[in-house]
Amino acid sequence: MQLPLQITIRDVDHSEALETHIRDKAKKLDEFFDHIMSCRVVVEVPHKHHHQGKQFNVRIDIGVPGSEIVVSRDHAEDVYVALRDAFDAAKRRLEEYARKIRGDIKTHKPKRTNESNDVADGQ
Repeated sequence: MQLPLQITIRDVDHSEALETHIRDKAKKLDEFFDHIMSCRVVVEVPHKHHHQGKQFNVRIDIGVPGSEIVVSRDHAEDVYVALRDAFDAAKRRLEEYARKIRGDIKTHKPKRTNESNDVADGQ
């Protein structure tokens, strides 16, 4: 990562363990695409009144050459589950972006005509 990781935690009990978990997850993104220019992670509890537990929102903004990848995951009752889901989605988006940049586009084989009919007809 070219720029330092930016972590924002709003309305969530801040802990060193949570921040370390986010840093570890962000560091692993470099394994899937090594040209990440920046990464911002926001963890927050939306100001909605729910009757059953806290609902967490995780947003990840990843700056890559020529684009920005944005992932947002809502409504997991455990902040670590919300982080896991968001970083898994970010990983998939980075892999997709890397394939696009490399030109790895899936090509399909041309459809073959039914050669057995041509042989049976004497052609």
